[in-house]
Amino acid sequence: RFLFDTDFGPDAPETEYYSLKWKRIGDDGKQESGIEKIPRGGSAVVTTRLNQPGFVQLQALLLNDKGKLVKRKNANGKKRVVKFEGGAGVEPEKLTPGTQEPEDFDAFWAKQKAKLDKVPLKYTMTEVQPSNAKVKQYAVSIDCAGPRPVTGYLSIPVNAKPKSLKAVVNYQGYGTGVQKPAGWLPGDKINFTINAHGYDLGKDAAYYNDFFAKIKSNNQIYAFDPKQNADPEQAYFNGMALRVMRSLQFVKSLPQWDGKNLQANGGSQGGLQTVWAAALDPQVNLATPSIPWCADFGATTIKRLNGWRPSYVPGLNYYDIVNHAKRIPKTCQVNITKAGLGDYTCPPSGVTVLYNNIPGPKKIKYIQGADHGFNPPGAQVFEMESK
Repeated sequence: RFLFDTDFGPDAPETEYYSLKWKRIGDDGKQESGIEKIPRGGSAVVTTRLNQPGFVQLQALLLNDKGKLVKRKNANGKKRVVKFEGGAGVEPEKLTPGTQEPEDFDAFWAKQKAKLDKVPLKYTMTEVQPSNAKVKQYAVSIDCAGPRPVTGYLSIPVNAKPKSLKAVVNYQGYGTGVQKPAGWLPGDKINFTINAHGYDLGKDAAYYNDFFAKIKSNNQIYAFDPKQNADPEQAYFNGMALRVMRSLQFVKSLPQWDGKNLQANGGSQGGLQTVWAAALDPQVNLATPSIPWCADFGATTIKRLNGWRPSYVPGLNYYDIVNHAKRIPKTCQVNITKAGLGDYTCPPSGVTVLYNNIPGPKKIKYIQGADHGFNPPGAQVFEMESK
């Protein structure tokens, strides 16, 4: 049951009513839509149901008495449509993956780890600005199996004693933006942020334009080519996962690491990599994925609502984080810091399957009205936790 109130404050129009134009879609494959009148200063209710475990998405737009979309200025002074994108879940704890995991899943990853172990852990560290009197920052390149090295920026507090610092490794979201040195440097930990691709740091625009053009496959943006993804060892995700494992090995080799506290962190594609990290390295003891990408690729085979992600082929099952989730040791706390109930880049059903498959201590925070990049102020929050 969705209750919609309107509050225009001093901007309230003189008309006697507005209208709520809504559309409901769901993991049951059904669609509904309608228009509800809202008396001035009043509310409207939309009620729907789902007869199976899963989620419904509800989209709503506000119309004036002439049937035109209502727009309001945002903080930047630009007009935006007044809308709602949210949803609700039914028996989320009963959601299971859309497909079975490969029988050789563990053997596949043992092979990838063996491939990585054949490459010696060699690296370069070059100090870059901005550093300060208390923290040094370095551009890092680490030899890795696969097509490219690990590259990123590392910060370490000055004069840190051996085995004195916790460490966090940060992973980035999808895209072709170029990583820059961090402007803020934490003074109490080792902080390492890598890009997903392993490109050279500090190059000119021509280098990056050429780089991102070359990582396309069959005219598809990176990681989206179904022919490439059909072979899990040729998939773009393979090199990305190898770099995740190597980034953790590198941080653990630093003398300042305390040997106990190792966090993986990231949002969207970074959330995908964070779950890989927690599953593939047993020394990760805290994982904080937000809006994690590519959870439950096989959802489309049972007609759940799909997200924005590569088209399903069985080769992607090796990278599906709902399968990796089962391998996260109970020594690792997993906090899914955001699941948007209106996020259909990373659908809440897939994120919930991920949560359900984690065997150890875990938390998840659902935010009502949140899509992939937007959190409404004062939103309802629904949390689940298992210790």
